[in-house]
Amino acid sequence: MEGKQQQQQQQQQPPGPAAMRAASDERRSEDGKDGAGGETLGRPLGPTPSQSRFQVDLVAEGAGRPAEELRKASGEGGAAGKGSEEAKGRFRVNFVDPSAGDESPGEPGGSSEGGNVSFQNGGDTVMSEGSLHSGGHHHYYYDTHTNTYYLRTFGHNTMDAVPRIDYYRHTAADLGEKLIRPSLAELHDELDKEPFEDGYANGDEGTPAGEATASYTPDSKGVVKFGWIKGVLVRCMLNIWGVMLFIRLSWIVGQAGIGLSVVVIGMATVVTTITGLSTSAIATNGFVRGGGAYYLISRSLGPEFGGAIGLIFAFANAVAVAMYVVGFAETVVELLKENGALMIDEMNDIRIIGAITVVILLGISVAGMEWESKAQIVLLVILILAIGDFVIGTFIPLDSKKPKGFFGYKAEIFMENFGPDFRHEETFFSVFAIFFPAATGILAGANISGDLADPQSAIPKGTLLAILITTLVYVGIAVSVGSCVVRDATGNVNDTIVTELMNCTAAACKLNYDFSSCQPGCQYGLMNNFQVMSMVSGFAPLISAGIFSATLSSALASLVSAPKIFQALCKDNIYPGFQMFAKGYGKNNEPLRGYLLTFLIALGFILIAELNVIAPIISNFFLASYALINFSVFHASLAKSPGWRPAFKYYNMWISLLGAILCCIVMFVINWWAALLTYVIVLGLYIYVTYKKPDVNWGSSTQALTYLNALQHSIRLSGVEDHVKNFRPQCLIMTGAPSARPALLHLVHAFTKNVGLMICGHVHMGPRRQAMKELSTDLAKYQRWLIKNKMKAFYAPVHAEDLRDGGQYLMQAAGLGRMRPNTLVVGFKKNWRQSDMRDVETYINLFHDAFDIQYGIVVIRLKEGLDISHLQGQEELLSSQEKSPCAKDVIVKVDYSKKAETDTSIAFAPSFSERTSTSCKEEDEDGKTPAQPLLKKDSKIQSSPLNLTDQRLLDASTQFQRKQGKSNIDVWWLFDDGGLTLLIPYLLTTKKKWKDCRIRVFIGGKINRIDHDRRAMATLLSKFRIDFSDIMVLGDINTKPKKENIAAFEEMIEPFRLHEDDKEQEVADKMKEDEPWRITDNELELYKTKTYRQIRLNELLQEHSSTANIIVMSLPVARKGAVSSALYMAWLEALSKDLPPILLVRGNHQSVLTFYS
Repeated sequence: MEGKQQQQQQQQQPPGPAAMRAASDERRSEDGKDGAGGETLGRPLGPTPSQSRFQVDLVAEGAGRPAEELRKASGEGGAAGKGSEEAKGRFRVNFVDPSAGDESPGEPGGSSEGGNVSFQNGGDTVMSEGSLHSGGHHHYYYDTHTNTYYLRTFGHNTMDAVPRIDYYRHTAADLGEKLIRPSLAELHDELDKEPFEDGYANGDEGTPAGEATASYTPDSKGVVKFGWIKGVLVRCMLNIWGVMLFIRLSWIVGQAGIGLSVVVIGMATVVTTITGLSTSAIATNGFVRGGGAYYLISRSLGPEFGGAIGLIFAFANAVAVAMYVVGFAETVVELLKENGALMIDEMNDIRIIGAITVVILLGISVAGMEWESKAQIVLLVILILAIGDFVIGTFIPLDSKKPKGFFGYKAEIFMENFGPDFRHEETFFSVFAIFFPAATGILAGANISGDLADPQSAIPKGTLLAILITTLVYVGIAVSVGSCVVRDATGNVNDTIVTELMNCTAAACKLNYDFSSCQPGCQYGLMNNFQVMSMVSGFAPLISAGIFSATLSSALASLVSAPKIFQALCKDNIYPGFQMFAKGYGKNNEPLRGYLLTFLIALGFILIAELNVIAPIISNFFLASYALINFSVFHASLAKSPGWRPAFKYYNMWISLLGAILCCIVMFVINWWAALLTYVIVLGLYIYVTYKKPDVNWGSSTQALTYLNALQHSIRLSGVEDHVKNFRPQCLIMTGAPSARPALLHLVHAFTKNVGLMICGHVHMGPRRQAMKELSTDLAKYQRWLIKNKMKAFYAPVHAEDLRDGGQYLMQAAGLGRMRPNTLVVGFKKNWRQSDMRDVETYINLFHDAFDIQYGIVVIRLKEGLDISHLQGQEELLSSQEKSPCAKDVIVKVDYSKKAETDTSIAFAPSFSERTSTSCKEEDEDGKTPAQPLLKKDSKIQSSPLNLTDQRLLDASTQFQRKQGKSNIDVWWLFDDGGLTLLIPYLLTTKKKWKDCRIRVFIGGKINRIDHDRRAMATLLSKFRIDFSDIMVLGDINTKPKKENIAAFEEMIEPFRLHEDDKEQEVADKMKEDEPWRITDNELELYKTKTYRQIRLNELLQEHSSTANIIVMSLPVARKGAVSSALYMAWLEALSKDLPPILLVRGNHQSVLTFYS
């Protein structure tokens, strides 16, 4: 039976997307019963099931099978196996359901089983959609080698997705499709529609298998990707073995001696090895894209360091092309000179040959990475032959070479050359500075990270092996040349010794040669002849070929590296001016524009032909990037980010830090002024990028460390008791949407900026499901708006049944440790008389709750009002109609969190049509810089002109963003609340916009003690060290107010009175119970004095403070349960009406000022 099933499966063809969807619908309509052909689809092909739960079969090594073969083997279709590069696991696991017999019950799914396959892992995984609906017992088949995975999800219908790589991809990933896993809401919310309606069981609107395979596979065809040998090892070895190997190494051995030469090579190797380990750690901490050193540093330390290093590293590589080409040209010109074949003169010949060479190299590079790679291998072969030629030559001492100082391996020469013999003011460090550039080049492989098949494994293996091989060769050649060749030789055959000289102790004397006649100005020997290796070698022209190979390969590597790094930098748009260089061409995305720019820079420096000045700067640029790579590893380890998990384990954060410090020291050793110049350039670029703030987020270790520092300091702060000297007003502002009440925000920001905490509370009301969706979108949107408008504040949205609950949640839960709000700031409810009185009751209860939780309260009133959301809606519509059609959003976004003309977060949408504009606004980016006019005059769409009230409201909303000039801040400190009423105006005057304002203090007192009260207050203020311009004692606060003002007050409260004396007792009690906010006659009589005081204070305010910039006044307190909401609201109205901006402040009656030190 099973064989028959398999045969039928193999004949099956995968249906197209339409068939898949139809099959999916059919499956649903069958409602779990057997579909057509259910019997033929018993199981996918695999080993016979047994009673064991798992079976593990070995899988043969080799590349992934082609798609056709896979289809035949599995009968499932649509899965293309990936290459061996990706196939890490070498085993196959078969999940076997022990309870399943040989005969599987007919499975729902019918013929669609073979077809509807969703593409996963960019070719790594295939999941049959039919399997998600199946209900019987199954034989699960998992093959990790071909990365093909046929899955049925645990025998029941579920949208839940199993772990797979495609959910973790970046959207821009070129390795495969990014799929979106079902959201928590999709799994958890109540169902609006039947599941799987769209035919994709995993919740993705993703591509079905056929389309995904089609869209992915062709991209990979023809794209050249290198393995670790061709891509990294060869490149690094060629770049490290430079001209130094053939021309300067013998001279270094002559100056420093064999012993110190090995130390010099060892020191350089220590620096490069530590950097290699650090590079390996970063390269294995996640997928590496193109951009080499720039990519590694920017993704680790952030765009500031990355942007700075990326630019100078790309430039350094471009100039390095010129350096290597000039090195090549100089060698060619030397040969021409020897043969008397100079074209013009030495300098111009170098320019001509250099220009021709760089054009040829550009041609090879532009031809594509494959050609360039082939050229590198040819050059490496020549280089290895040249080194072999030298080694063979050391074993063949010819008599003709002895006068030039070459005697073959001799112990005497080794002993003589072992110690240093510095001449011409050379020192150990100057010799080290000359050698060190020969050790650089370790990033040649990492720089083409985008062209590597598996950068994570290639970069560590290739780089570290290249460092090892090149170091051994350097040490080997240094020792062998030091053992064979004496320091000085005349080259004269007649300098042989016939009779033994008594005073000659040099090694040459023991070998029957006396070269003392020319010292110290000999022509030959380690010290004097740069062509020692040619002289020693078996076949001299091969050494010249080696020099050509070393210079050209390094030039070619740099010519490829520079554009690739620059392209990656431009793609990230860190320097917007360079955006045009981001474009790539062809299947390999070659940066042709970058090649051209690199070519022009290199050509320019070749024509200068004076590279002795440029060389140390280039070395320092390379070292600066090495230092930052090392520092990146230290920084990431220090930040303890959970995302720092390098697969390469052989690194240590402290060794990396040591490597960074060593790089900085070596920079100064090589050339102190070049080091300083490099620091200045890096710092300048760092400051520029920091100032520009590119809109990127790469999860850098800088972010991680910032978080860690904040966390540690917050915890440390929690252990410290509060002290009055360190009191700060930490404000929770009930702003609603922050952009709706800019005046409220800017005024509070004026006294909390860089002083205390500021949290913008936003209470979302209405249907919970809708509000929850809004919460997450609003959180990101408004926090971004605050940052964009340079507000040092946090945004805290909550969902609650009403404003009071929301306020309580925020007051109890907002903040962290000691950084918790201690002051509630609300806007004055200007339209309270037209509002539903239940809203007023909620608003006043918010005050009572704040006092219960020991908060201070600040109520801010502007006579024009605070809420500009209805105007913003109109303005946003005008500015964003072309770019964001939001008809579709209007229905979704019914805003329950604002009320037109309501200056707190109380909320009910006035009408659907009225909310449309605001809805569009909130879906849009929302937020403009404060300096912009709130209504754009030049909009193409004809806007209806604003009425006078709205225009005044707009003007008032920006008044605290302007400089306040020489005006007064009037402080009416009538009641002692601990000093908050006085502290807020003082903090305002410490800010730049308010610093010219003077504080005038008004206090209540007795007419017969005015002078005494003034002196007492002046003494108190001077002890508090608060400057004031005047103190006024008001002796007539308790005078009865004017009759017309009393009459106006009574008229205002008339609609809210209970008039219980005119009603029956029962009716009055019932009415008071239903409407607790109503004012009783008894209450009005009881608080008559207090009522009169508020009216009288308003008269005094009109008289004394009508010209002040801002008034700060003690907030009257109403006893909870005794004073009705309507009466308290009427007091606040009577007290604060028709005045400049007024802050009604009441601290929590604990001292916030002290005169003790």
